[in-house]
Amino acid sequence: MTATSGPIRLKTELLACERDQRRLFGDLDLSLAAGDALELRGANGSGKTTLLLTLCGLNAPQEGRVLWDGAPISGSGRAAYQAALAWVGHKDGLKAELSPVENLEVARALCQAPTDIRPADALDRLGVQRRATRRACRTLSAGQRRRAALARLLMAESGLWLLDEPLAALDEAGEGIVRSLIEEHLAGGGIAVYSTHRPLRVAGSRELEICP
Repeated sequence: MTATSGPIRLKTELLACERDQRRLFGDLDLSLAAGDALELRGANGSGKTTLLLTLCGLNAPQEGRVLWDGAPISGSGRAAYQAALAWVGHKDGLKAELSPVENLEVARALCQAPTDIRPADALDRLGVQRRATRRACRTLSAGQRRRAALARLLMAESGLWLLDEPLAALDEAGEGIVRSLIEEHLAGGGIAVYSTHRPLRVAGSRELEICP
């Protein structure tokens, strides 16, 4: 699979991954340039999350390698890659006793390249009601927590978004917000790779079906 245009930023070469000593996929070659989006499809257990974790550098491939701007994401290239990466996993990753605003303030403080967007404004963009932004996350609905988790994407200047099931627990309105966020990210030269069971219909996105 090749990029649509421009220099390649994210690339995999003959990537193979396994889980519980079972090979999930192999010989996977991906090439993504600025403005590219890739939607990962497949049944439960097919390897979508494993691939995303491997692209994040959190899972070591069985074979092959992942490169960012021509350099392997491990070793000396790891710091530059981590600075360019934003990851939202299937779990929301929010501190339950903190409010959405406090969670985003922590995320922003940890960013190497934070944006000027205020946490409250980011949450508003994701449709988190104002009265919920200062309540402990443990008191919020699953949909509100998912929106708060996705609002972290607006806290950093990240060239690459890796998203595992971003639509989990979201209604139709939330789906539209996520689609708009990704399309704006792509228009600004970003790259997005995301898994989903429901087609997200991001303009210009390509699909990769992972079959075990």
